[in-house]
Amino acid sequence: MTAVQEPTTGSAFPRTERPDAPAYLSRYLERTARTVTREEAEDESTPLYLRRFRERRESTDPFETPVPTYEGQELNTTRGWAEVTRTKEIVPERREQAAQATTDIYFVRHGETQGYSSESGLTPLGSWQAHRRGQELARRVMNGHTVRLACAETNRARQTAEHIRRGLLDGMQLFGREATVGDIVGYREFQNFAVSTPEGLRDVTSAFRLYAKEIEAYERVSMGERPGWLVEIDRFWKIQNAGGDPITHWLTMPLMHFEPPISCVRRFWAGLLRIHNETPGNSVVVATHSGPIRAFATWAMGYDPGEPFNTEFVRVRLIDGGVTALVLYRNRVQEVHVPDLEALPNWWTGTATAADVAEGI
Repeated sequence: MTAVQEPTTGSAFPRTERPDAPAYLSRYLERTARTVTREEAEDESTPLYLRRFRERRESTDPFETPVPTYEGQELNTTRGWAEVTRTKEIVPERREQAAQATTDIYFVRHGETQGYSSESGLTPLGSWQAHRRGQELARRVMNGHTVRLACAETNRARQTAEHIRRGLLDGMQLFGREATVGDIVGYREFQNFAVSTPEGLRDVTSAFRLYAKEIEAYERVSMGERPGWLVEIDRFWKIQNAGGDPITHWLTMPLMHFEPPISCVRRFWAGLLRIHNETPGNSVVVATHSGPIRAFATWAMGYDPGEPFNTEFVRVRLIDGGVTALVLYRNRVQEVHVPDLEALPNWWTGTATAADVAEGI
């Protein structure tokens, strides 16, 4: 190794010249120059990958590989055998082989509301949240698509759908998309869960006004034992007023006078399939309430994934053929079977019809 000092031309650092090859290259050249004997090639102490590499290198065809054997017998491998035995987690299906989704459904929670004790509608922030959600959904709309809009018949849900529609139209104009966006239609199947009151089935918000009037009378004049519906709704609203999570209470506590969570799931499926059969479209956006959305996600995932934030959504993708669907929520995907509502049992009569499910509230 010789160090030569070059004339200084703005730099005083010497340059080192190395006429010999680097050590790693010298060792590689030595290995390739040496002939590997048959005993060394078949030595079991040599790693298997190295033995196979040497066999391929010695072959006249560099792409020829030895026939796989098992207990000394050659395996008769075919392309069909390879297809059915491959591991799909490692070798995923190509996009054109994957099942195609026919319709995307978005169950969107309403935006921030002025209060849950009355039909007050959205706050300015809630309106902005819904508009931004519409703009975000517009990115998923392609040219020629048809978008259907549905909502629960409450002020906060309908106003959310209206702002989502405006956001969709703004976003499609921004992205240069040509698609059909339908009018907003209210569906009973997408209502919030109901409470049985002396005046009939009421949405939990509508039932609050009757509850407030009745509980005030009982507390003021000590009218005696409270009815069961009043006791249950009193517990629900006290959790709400204390800053707790009343939806967890509804999901986990048996309540005699509240619509059970699975009834909401069946209603949502009934409404979803009705929209798909009557007015099929590429996308369906449903503005509804957090309780039924959370019950739907819990049913699909097998665990409670938590309360959706304002305008957060659960996405359902109906797969071509109508047998299965994908439910997506918070970076989790679960494949589910599309339920046959006619075959599901009614636990009182032993039978169930689509009309029974649709009239669940």
